Amino acid sequence: MTTPRPVAQDELAALRRRYRLERERRVRPDGVGQYRTADAEFGYYAADPYTAPAARDPRRDAVDVAVIGGGFGGVLVGTHLRRRGVERVRIVEKGGDVGGTWYWNRYPGVHCDVESHVYLPLLDETGYVPEWKYSPGDEIRRHAVRIAQMSDLYDDALFSTTVTALTWEESSETWIVDTDRGDSFRATYVVNATGTFSDPKLPGIPGIEDFTGHTFHTSRWDYAYTGGTPEGGMTGLADKRVGIVGTGATGIQVIPLLAESAAHLHVFQRTPSTVDVRNNRRTGAADVGADREGWARDRRGNYLRIVSGEAEERDLVADAWTGSAALLEKLLPSFRRQAGDRASFEAAYEAADAAKMNELRARVDAIVSDAGTAEMLKPWYRYACKRPGFSDRYYPAFNRDNVTLVDTADTHGIERVTEHGVVVGDTTYDLDCLIFATGFNVGASGILSGRLPVHGRDGAQLLHRWAQEGPRTLHGLTSHGFPNLILMGSLHNASSVNFTHVLDEQALHAASLVAAAEAEDMLIEPSRAAEDAWLAVLAEDAPDHEWFHAECTPGYYNHEGRGRPNGPAAYPHGAVAFHELLDQWRRTSMGEVLRRRTAGRP
Repeated sequence: MTTPRPVAQDELAALRRRYRLERERRVRPDGVGQYRTADAEFGYYAADPYTAPAARDPRRDAVDVAVIGGGFGGVLVGTHLRRRGVERVRIVEKGGDVGGTWYWNRYPGVHCDVESHVYLPLLDETGYVPEWKYSPGDEIRRHAVRIAQMSDLYDDALFSTTVTALTWEESSETWIVDTDRGDSFRATYVVNATGTFSDPKLPGIPGIEDFTGHTFHTSRWDYAYTGGTPEGGMTGLADKRVGIVGTGATGIQVIPLLAESAAHLHVFQRTPSTVDVRNNRRTGAADVGADREGWARDRRGNYLRIVSGEAEERDLVADAWTGSAALLEKLLPSFRRQAGDRASFEAAYEAADAAKMNELRARVDAIVSDAGTAEMLKPWYRYACKRPGFSDRYYPAFNRDNVTLVDTADTHGIERVTEHGVVVGDTTYDLDCLIFATGFNVGASGILSGRLPVHGRDGAQLLHRWAQEGPRTLHGLTSHGFPNLILMGSLHNASSVNFTHVLDEQALHAASLVAAAEAEDMLIEPSRAAEDAWLAVLAEDAPDHEWFHAECTPGYYNHEGRGRPNGPAAYPHGAVAFHELLDQWRRTSMGEVLRRRTAGRP
């Protein structure tokens, strides 16, 4: 991996000015309001194109644990519960099978951007060795199925089903779970594992409903129209003028294959992504030391420590993520303390960031032949402002005669959609097909979306209470007034670029809570004092990201240019420290969340 050249002070000053200018070109007054959800009149964008719902009778029974969501979070918590002897575990999943994001994302070119040997969980336990350094989506989806089968999670699962209400019944001390298919069953415990990448979002472009051509979201790819497979070969587009909106992680992967198949491809870009070297390749057991017991656990731990800023003698993964860890994780307070005073830290960080971004912009010039197109593809912001992208095929796609890049920054996005195409500035682009690679409503699925009402003790509604007081949890996983409810996600705990590792630790913790409550015949519920203490931990030495995100180009990292939400949102010292804290708490303090039952066992 090359070392970026140093950046002089006058160049840094010029970069600051350029970054501010480019940011202002893209900030919109409506912020996150520029997007709309795929429901109501646009609900067809979220329909399942892969599995027809199977006919079944509504459930009126009882289970030990209801797990909402069948992605990796759901199958991991189900697996850890099985290991602790919990028998009646029911996954409720709106898709037709397990997999979560990887059930929905089947677009051409879909791969994971984190190395498969650390991203795929339970490799040691399943004995599976991924076939690629960066797995294609189908390999990831099949691994989720493998885990669910290993843990016997299919027999009682409800697929093609959405939970519509959770209601705590005080008399029986159980949750009543209602769904959109008429189910109304009881669960002693509920684990919310709906994830953050499940609800597709659409741009709120005027006239979007007037387009008479074909249109769909990348998370619901329409192979019946395009033909082909996730490997490409979309013969249905051979005579089509195709437009795609969005150049984030999904766009980077799908655009090269669309370029190969479409008669002409128009790429509508508001903000270019950083696109570093991918260098994907097939891997064998010998490449990753899979002949050794515990190889995957060790590799995963090594990766998490490096990207969390911890010292490691050896980098087992050695890719662009670990190579750029200094830019991604130096925002942690531990780094700032090591760096000395704030001004010195920010100066060193800015210089390193500028050197990396200069390297990435130079990569565009080296690959893209047309100077005007290359200039539009260059990212002008700090590296950690947007999730980094990786591809060896993306930039070469723009050297094709049948690909047109349309920059929409000066118009703050596409201005409107007509019956026959898209309008940007003074130009109308006639299209036969319009594809939205606009991602998901990050952090707004399931309970936190508001579309799943949760009523706890005395009928209190979870989000209503949090709207009044701010989110209140212990470790981000439990909340006072909502007994036996466990929330998996990124609120009030720690995250990482390798989110499946985080989910596995949360699943372990959730299963440990259930096992402890079962052993003592008690309820899981933190006190207000425990919540207050945890909020104080989150606030103490919390990283002040405002100085960074306020200067970033708009995106989902900074609420479309509006900065971070008020109040502490995450554990400030990273995932490694958080997992160690949870492990210590389970060994010494589990009893602080256990409460005596007042009702008999259901």
